[in-house]
Amino acid sequence: MLSSLKHLAVLAGGLAALMLTALAPQAAAAQSLAPLPAVPAALACDLATFQGMDLKGVADDNGQVSFSAVSLVPASATNPSAYCSVRGVISPGASSIVMKLPITGWTQRYVQNGCGGECGNDNLGNPTQSAGCSLVNSGELVTATTNMGHTGAQGAGWIVNNPWAGIDFAYRGVHVTAQVAKAVIRKFYGRSAVYAYFDGCSDGGREALMSAQRYPNDFNGIAAGAPANNMDVQNTYHHANRVLTNQTTPGYIPIPERNTYLLLRANLPYIHAKVVAACDTLDGVADGIIDDPRNCKFNTDTLVCKNNGNEAGCLTQAQADAAFRIHDGAKSVEGLRLEPQIATEWGSELDWSLYMPEAQGGIGSENFVTGWLYKTFLNSPYKDASTATPRTINDLKWTTADFISTVASSHLYSATNPDLRPFATAGGKLILWHGWADQHISPQGTIQYWESMSKLTRTPESFARFYLFPGMGHCGGGLGPNTFDLLTPLMAWVENAAAPFALVANNSATGVSRPVYPYPMVARYSGAGSTSSASSFVPYTPAVPSDVSTSNVGNYLYTPLFKQSACTAIGTQIVCTP
Repeated sequence: MLSSLKHLAVLAGGLAALMLTALAPQAAAAQSLAPLPAVPAALACDLATFQGMDLKGVADDNGQVSFSAVSLVPASATNPSAYCSVRGVISPGASSIVMKLPITGWTQRYVQNGCGGECGNDNLGNPTQSAGCSLVNSGELVTATTNMGHTGAQGAGWIVNNPWAGIDFAYRGVHVTAQVAKAVIRKFYGRSAVYAYFDGCSDGGREALMSAQRYPNDFNGIAAGAPANNMDVQNTYHHANRVLTNQTTPGYIPIPERNTYLLLRANLPYIHAKVVAACDTLDGVADGIIDDPRNCKFNTDTLVCKNNGNEAGCLTQAQADAAFRIHDGAKSVEGLRLEPQIATEWGSELDWSLYMPEAQGGIGSENFVTGWLYKTFLNSPYKDASTATPRTINDLKWTTADFISTVASSHLYSATNPDLRPFATAGGKLILWHGWADQHISPQGTIQYWESMSKLTRTPESFARFYLFPGMGHCGGGLGPNTFDLLTPLMAWVENAAAPFALVANNSATGVSRPVYPYPMVARYSGAGSTSSASSFVPYTPAVPSDVSTSNVGNYLYTPLFKQSACTAIGTQIVCTP
C-alpha cells in the first residue's frame, strides 16, 4: 500500500496546489455523484400508515417494529425541505429507530448516523463531518439513527438485568435499524434506496467498523471517525491509567486511601506552551500545531522548575513525571504495555480537562471506568447495582493475566477484527479518520487497526482510506483545522469510483485551511503563499517513526483469530457463541 500511495503522491504532487486553488476536492467529489432522479413519497405521512406497514421478518432475532410517533415537519429557514419524522422501537430489546424521510426531492440515498459515548440517545442531526455536503444542505437524504437499546448516558444502570440493551449496544442496534429503515424506505417511496451509507465518530466510529466487520452488506460506504473500537481497553485501562498515574503515589491505590492529584487543569497551559515551543516547527511551519506527534520527543524534565530557572507555572519533578506517564500509556505491573505507546499525544494538553480535575475530587475518566466495569464483567455477581457492592476503579487489576481476563468481553463490544475482505468483496468503501490531538481516544489505536487491516487485506487502497487531521481533537475541535466534508467524497467513491485524495479541513476560529492526505502522507508547505491557506501545501510521504510502536499485550485483539461472538439473551444473562 505504501508504494501505491507514494506513486499517487508523485502523480498528484505537481497538480496539488493548482487543484486546491481552482477546485476544492469536495466540490470535485460532488460533481462525481451519481445523477439519481428525485423520488416523492408514495404514502401518507401519518401514524396509521406506518403502523399498517408489514415489517414482519425484516429485523434479526424475530424483531418486531412498533411505531409510536409520526409527523410532517414543514420546510423552514433551518430545514431545507419538508420531511416525515418517524419514531419507533425494535424488539426484542428497546432499540429505537428515528427517521427523517423527505416528502419530495429524495435522491435515493440512505444515511445512518452513529452516536457517541455509550449512546442512550437518538438525536437525529446532520451526519458527522458533512459541512458543505450539498445533499445534506438541500434535504435530499433519508437519514436515521438509534439509541442502541437504551435511554440515558454512560453508567452501570442501563445494562443491569437488561441483556438485550448490552447486545443492542454492542452490535445489533445499528444492524436492525438498517434493516428496518431500508424496508420502510421501500414501502414509503415504492422503491429501495440505491445507496446506503453509515457515518459516525467515537462510539459511532466503533459502530461503523462493527458494521463493516459483522454486516458487510449493510452499507455501501462507511465513514468511521475516532473509533472507540477497542472499547474494553479504552474504558478500563486507558482511562484508569490517567486517574491512577496522576496521584502523589501513582499506581493501584485503594480509593479510601487515595492521595491528591499531582496535576490540575491550571497546569495545562504551561505544559502545552512548552510542548509547542519544542515541537511546533518540526513540520516546517510555526503555526501552533504539531503535524505528527510521534515526531515530538518532548522531554518532560524541561517542565521542572529547577531545570528552567523557575519559570512562571513550572512544575515539580513529580508533576512532570505524571505528565509523561499520561502521555506514555498504561502498563501492567510486569512493565508490559497494555495499549499502544503514546496513549495521549503531545499537543493535546489544553483538552486534558477530561481527566484532569480543576480541583481535588472526582473526574470524568474515573466515571468511564466504574460504569464500564459492569459491561466488561458479563453476568458477574456484581451486575445488580441496586444490591451489590458498587464497582470502583480498584476492581481493575494490573497484571497481564488480569488484563486478558478483563477485556475478554471484547468478543462482544470491540470492533478490532481486521478482516474487511468480505466488506471489500461486497464493493464497500471505507474512510477511516482521526484527529491527531484527540484527548479521549488515542489515534495510535486507529493506526494499529489500519496497520493490521492493511497487512491482512494486502490492498487496502482499493477500498479504504485513512486520514489523520493535525491539531484536531475528539471528533472535532482543537487548534487545527477541524471542520470538513467526508460524506461527499465517500459518496463519490461509492457511486462513481472517484477515490478520494486530498480532503480540505477548515478552522473557522483561526481562518486556517489545510489539505489532509491519505496516511502515511502529510501536507507540507510548498514554500509559496500563505501558511493559512490549503492551496500552499502539497503531499509528502515521510518516514514513519521507527521508535514508536503500537505493539502491546492486546495485539491478539487485532487479529481475525479473536472471534466476535453472536449473542442472545436468556433471562437476565447475555449468552454468546463464537
